[in-house]
Amino acid sequence: MKRLLLLAVLLSGCGGKGGDAEPAAARVGTTIVRLAPFTEIVTAIGTVAARPGHFAELAAPAPTRVTRILASPGQRVRVGDTLVVFEVASFQAAANAAEVALRGAQNANERALRLTQAGILPRKDADAAAQALADAEANAVTARRNAQLSALCSPLDGVVTHLSAVLGASVDPSQPVVGVADPSAIDLTFSLPPDAAARVHLGDSVLVIAGDQGIGDTLGPARVRDIGAVVDSLTRAVTVRAHLSRPGRALRIGETVRGRIAVRTLDRALVIPEAALVPNGEGYGVFVVDSGGLAHLRPVEVGSRADSLVEILSGVSAGETVVTTGAYGIIDSARVASPRP
Repeated sequence: MKRLLLLAVLLSGCGGKGGDAEPAAARVGTTIVRLAPFTEIVTAIGTVAARPGHFAELAAPAPTRVTRILASPGQRVRVGDTLVVFEVASFQAAANAAEVALRGAQNANERALRLTQAGILPRKDADAAAQALADAEANAVTARRNAQLSALCSPLDGVVTHLSAVLGASVDPSQPVVGVADPSAIDLTFSLPPDAAARVHLGDSVLVIAGDQGIGDTLGPARVRDIGAVVDSLTRAVTVRAHLSRPGRALRIGETVRGRIAVRTLDRALVIPEAALVPNGEGYGVFVVDSGGLAHLRPVEVGSRADSLVEILSGVSAGETVVTTGAYGIIDSARVASPRP
């Protein structure tokens, strides 16, 4: 009797393992394909920058040394305020020498004209004297201007953005030593790949968010006012400039922001969550759930994207159910079940 009972138990266990019970349904998230308004968004990282014509970088007019520094970074300045002073003696000496040379050239030119009119000198000598006078006048103008620029003064009302001058250090014209910008006249500059920049138009609205992650404070709406016509040779990007008329707070030049540029709006489009897309050959596909709970992989043509949504041009119809969460973990014709709310 005990042997019969043991045999029955074993047969029962074997039958359970070898039966045709269906595998458990995969627990996934699903959504309904729907027709809804859709706005294509181009996202870009940008920087707060001074508007052209409202910032300046100043350098020495000629090789010299710094003798006085009267400004500091962040300091507010007015038009005409002295910022950096260079050695005056060398510039003044050059200006005096240029004046002496100019007077000599004027006398020589007058003498050459008299002698030429008298027939004593050939015309070419008078022309040479006139050219020497023109050169002397140009040198005198430059020398006088350099003497004036021995003290760098602010050309606009604003703040000192940077200062690289060091007391007693040598400087030259190729080395800007101080910068000034008007913080009330600023723009936002975004760097976009050429294909994305091609979809942007003048006047497109831009939602500006603080920081580069898109999770900071909303700074307000802006408008695209300029789209670059060339691709930067180093970054391979196109610069798009936007104007934020009423920022939610004071912006700092050089601050990083994130912009969401609305480039196209459709009244009705087929949209699904981006999480529903899975790779399918060289394109994308989605798992469409039939009435029996089976998920079938179907290729789709993807249009524009906006945040976590994508526009579907073909492949699915409104009202169909597609897998979202868990789409990467199932195979074609797998049985699925949505989690209970």
